[in-house]
Amino acid sequence: MWGGGSSSSSSAKKAQSGPAQEMVQVGTSTFWRGRSPQSTPQRDGAYKPPPEATKVVGASYSYTDMLNFENTPSRPRTPVPKHKSNPSGGGHSPINAAASYNAFMSQTDDDWGLDIDDPTLKKNNPSVTGGLGSMASMAGVTSIEGRPPGAKGSKGAFEYPSTKKRTKGLKAQFEGLVRDPGNSLHMIYHPPINTDVHSSAEIEAMNARISRINKFKTVLQASTVDLTKLRSLAWGGIPDELRPMAWQLLLGYLPANSERRVATLERKRKEYLDSAKQAFSRGESGMDQTIWHQISIDIPRTNPHIPLYGHKTTQRCLEKILYVWAIRHPASGYVQGINDLVTPFWQVFLSAYIDGEVESFDPGSLPSEVLDVVSADCFWCLTKLLDGIQDNYIHSQPGIQRQVSQLRDLVRRIDSGLAKHLNDVQVQFIQFSFRWMNCMLMREFSVKNVIRMWDTYMSEGNSGFSEFHLYVCAAFLVKWSAELKKMDFQEVMMFLQSLPTKEWGEKDIGLLLSEAFMWQSLFRNSSAHLRDDGTTVHNEELNL
Repeated sequence: MWGGGSSSSSSAKKAQSGPAQEMVQVGTSTFWRGRSPQSTPQRDGAYKPPPEATKVVGASYSYTDMLNFENTPSRPRTPVPKHKSNPSGGGHSPINAAASYNAFMSQTDDDWGLDIDDPTLKKNNPSVTGGLGSMASMAGVTSIEGRPPGAKGSKGAFEYPSTKKRTKGLKAQFEGLVRDPGNSLHMIYHPPINTDVHSSAEIEAMNARISRINKFKTVLQASTVDLTKLRSLAWGGIPDELRPMAWQLLLGYLPANSERRVATLERKRKEYLDSAKQAFSRGESGMDQTIWHQISIDIPRTNPHIPLYGHKTTQRCLEKILYVWAIRHPASGYVQGINDLVTPFWQVFLSAYIDGEVESFDPGSLPSEVLDVVSADCFWCLTKLLDGIQDNYIHSQPGIQRQVSQLRDLVRRIDSGLAKHLNDVQVQFIQFSFRWMNCMLMREFSVKNVIRMWDTYMSEGNSGFSEFHLYVCAAFLVKWSAELKKMDFQEVMMFLQSLPTKEWGEKDIGLLLSEAFMWQSLFRNSSAHLRDDGTTVHNEELNL
């Protein structure tokens, strides 16, 4: 996926603080609670569950239905919802602390508890189709339920709601940025330093920022970018203004040779837009309904606390990105959790074209040209990322199973006391760390903090989102060792499902990454560590 080796020269990481992401808890056991239907944000035309429904479906439980594949002859892309009744009459059944891996996944499988696909519901409630109509309209196709009898969908250009050119928030030089991200190097704003207004500490911080930006600019302005130098700089964090270009280079999407960039971007963006137009131009009959159904459920529930993701334009763009990715990757199709992984790209690449805070911005005011290139860049960079961890999302998700086993082995070496305590209270690593691997800790941190983490992950090269992420998870768990050792089973699970990271900022993330690098340096070359298959330990614990 990415070329070259990793850089490990930077260790002390400084950063600013940022808001933390809301934690999501699952609702199938005594230590997990479900979300009420009223608390779930809804998009226009999206299915609204009946008042009696208390189970949450969609992205909130991305890890609960992913490994229960033993009885399927081939890898399903997205299961069709099935109604499940609770024999106890409404309360959640507690999970057996000593349950096997498959039993755990089976007992927590409540993603499909609502009769969303009930034909009677569709007949009586046209909104059950979710965002299908809105996505079809992007390709010039009228909603199936919303068009007059006998009317046929028409093909046309993609459309976005409330699209206006040169509105407030859009950078005046956006045409140049669309053509070549390298133009961003000439648009960086440095606030003037005033000794009468700014303190010595503020002046020092401003000068440090300018100095760091200039170091990046020196590397990025070269006719051929030295990716080794870029990785070395990026490990400690990338300035916001330069992150879009740096990420595209580190992922191998943007050519290092500046002379090839314009032509490459034009070709790749056209390829994505052509694929999207083809996928949606045929209307409902031409879509894979199981894939589309799950995407249309997950997107409105993605980062519901951030205004950016409540806007219809964002939701429609993300739906399109995920659907096109899924149909181009039939070995895995769409898996819950992938919707989380596209959001850092959306925020970073969108920020290149606007002034102000991206998380509160309504992209519906942007020209379709900008939305098209942001969507295309997100699609290709998401593809690059997933190419390196594809075994996390294929049948039975062996990559995640292996990482869970390796995490437990690593924690035993780093903090044997913690590992023993978790074993004594019958907490299995799969019960809390599956989500850490599947969603890349995005449910544990704010999107801004995840973006900072990804600066380092990308600078680690091919192993950033797999091996280095494992060390980050180990450092993250060990950080709470003192608290966890005082807890019983339910207390441990409740704590790990709602970790106190709400006030974490970039400085905390930098420290976590440095600790992970330390453990990686100590254990990476250990002959007995991070065994390739992990079957002995894995099968013993999970009773497979």
